[in-house]
Amino acid sequence: MELFKDMTILSLEQATTLPYLTYRLAQDGMNVIRVEHPVYGDPNRMIGENYLKEERMYSYYLCINAGKKAITLNLAEEKGKQILRELIVRCKVDIFATNQLPRNYEKLGVDYDALREIKPDIIWLGITGFGPESNEAAYEPILEARSGLMEVTGEADGDPQSLGVPLADMGTSEHAYGMLMKALLKRERTGEGSRIDLSMLESATSWLTVATALTATFGEKVTRSGNTHKYFAPVSVFKTKNGYVYIAVGNERQWKAFVSIPQFQFLDRPEYEKNEERIHDVVNLNRSIGEAFETLTSEELIETFNKAGIPISNINTIPEVLGDPLIKRRLLTSRDSKSGIELTLAPPPYRTPFLAENENRLSFPPRFGEHNKEIYGDILGYSEGEVARFKEEGIL
Repeated sequence: MELFKDMTILSLEQATTLPYLTYRLAQDGMNVIRVEHPVYGDPNRMIGENYLKEERMYSYYLCINAGKKAITLNLAEEKGKQILRELIVRCKVDIFATNQLPRNYEKLGVDYDALREIKPDIIWLGITGFGPESNEAAYEPILEARSGLMEVTGEADGDPQSLGVPLADMGTSEHAYGMLMKALLKRERTGEGSRIDLSMLESATSWLTVATALTATFGEKVTRSGNTHKYFAPVSVFKTKNGYVYIAVGNERQWKAFVSIPQFQFLDRPEYEKNEERIHDVVNLNRSIGEAFETLTSEELIETFNKAGIPISNINTIPEVLGDPLIKRRLLTSRDSKSGIELTLAPPPYRTPFLAENENRLSFPPRFGEHNKEIYGDILGYSEGEVARFKEEGIL
């Protein structure tokens, strides 16, 4: 049963945080309509490589915008605001979302109170960098720096590092997804809409569970530890004869299994029996393990450790990840009928009825204003001449 097939989200979106959220909702089968300014549009449309040889269809944009429709609308114009109100009613919009700066809400006519007057049960979502009271500009690395995520990423004796994936962006998207599900449940039970304000800073900082408690309560210094772990050993990356692997010994049973392997019996010493003792001498312990690992191939170690029940993994390249049988079967695809290009997209965090029914396929990321005729003409009832005039006047 597709729970979301009759639901519509109108999203004044750009960059990553909100587009990733609506991408997730598109995977659930929700009707996603992304709204962009008719001149500026989403800056991410112009980021990456231009494989399609089209303006505003660059590679970075393609990654998280499949399954959506796209329209243009100038909300700085009074007619644009009027059309927005028509969209809310005629498209039966369930959710309105924006990642505009808060100072622009009323100016553009997208504030919660204005939209609630049009549709009392609307669910309104505003994603900001630092909360609805702040108008500071926010980008992923700025959020990582301010939230402390950068402070705990990198080598112990090195500089703070940015994360390999935009957790401040995508983490906020996932938090927003959960809040929207609660708001939909509330509306189902009470008939009431909701206003949701999400701060990317608060979202990013919420991941610092251990760091917050240990710093604020016990005065511990929590900072970068590279590939090792402050509380478990051995946990690290080790070079092998033909590559790298990561091992994680998380309890004493796994340690006993580790030192029962013939090549590592030399580490079965009284001073290493307890995890605390191994952490105390982690530099020497890891050096000894590293020397032994370099005499064996990654394949040999993975087979041996898997048999012993010790967590281990090859350090996969992205092509290797995509070739993993557990991942390969979940990859999404999106074919462009115009260019013939077939996108391969990251797998969803879980399989949805909509994706199952559509064999993991989504519609191709929409071109700039691609659905103007469909939405403004077929749904709102404007004639081709009116749509053309609106475009000339900078409204669409």
